[in-house]
Amino acid sequence: MATPAPAPATDRVTSRPPSPMTPRTGQAAQTIELLREHSLTTLAQQELERRILSGEVAAGTKLNEVDVAGALGVSRGPVREAFRALSQAGLVRLEKNRGVFVRQVSLEEANEFYEVRAALEGLIGTLAARRIAIDEVEQLRGVVRRMHQIQKSRRAEEYFALNVEFHDLLARAARNNALLANYRGVVNQLDLYRRATISRSTDNIPLSTAEHDAIVEAVAARDEARAARLLTEHVLVSRERLHKALAPAAASVSAATGKPGR
Repeated sequence: MATPAPAPATDRVTSRPPSPMTPRTGQAAQTIELLREHSLTTLAQQELERRILSGEVAAGTKLNEVDVAGALGVSRGPVREAFRALSQAGLVRLEKNRGVFVRQVSLEEANEFYEVRAALEGLIGTLAARRIAIDEVEQLRGVVRRMHQIQKSRRAEEYFALNVEFHDLLARAARNNALLANYRGVVNQLDLYRRATISRSTDNIPLSTAEHDAIVEAVAARDEARAARLLTEHVLVSRERLHKALAPAAASVSAATGKPGR
């Protein structure tokens, strides 16, 4: 008996296992979209924070969700989430039925921030003097050299930026992430107040530069107690200088309104 011919290849049914990606296509797409939204939220938050802390967006400014989304080239969702994150960080305030505003820090709040910062700076001085690397000391000295150059022209905005760079470098040299995070949180909120008043305190730039010089030398000498004391005093003295700089403005308000200045 003749053997039957095999069926044509076109008639065979090949059973293939389903691709492992096939049943999860929807889930994968959702995950990718979630990651994308998260990344955009982070980018939106970082850019808004930069603009606020640089003074590009002034304290008290109302932030419109649609306008911000258009300016940053993202959808409204990431911007909305960025607003929430910035609110938690104390940089904006969310007002029901009114919108989102860059936070304005009062004198009373600034005083509280100064007290907390003084305590944190003292600890930073202790730990930085103990842990700082040689190249970081040189970086600090480089910042102070630039401060000396700027103090001749009294360019307040440039000096402010160098001051932020100096203290953040010192905080990082303390090698304590929890301390760094708390320090930056306090400083960011305090800077909202200081930036609004910095143009009134340019006469203090030479004094402040001399204090930074002394701080660097104490840290370089590994003198923990002196570094802690100098940093604590630096913050508290800075607060008093700012109060004196603001006194004429407060007196003017009082004379114009008949009410005591704050």
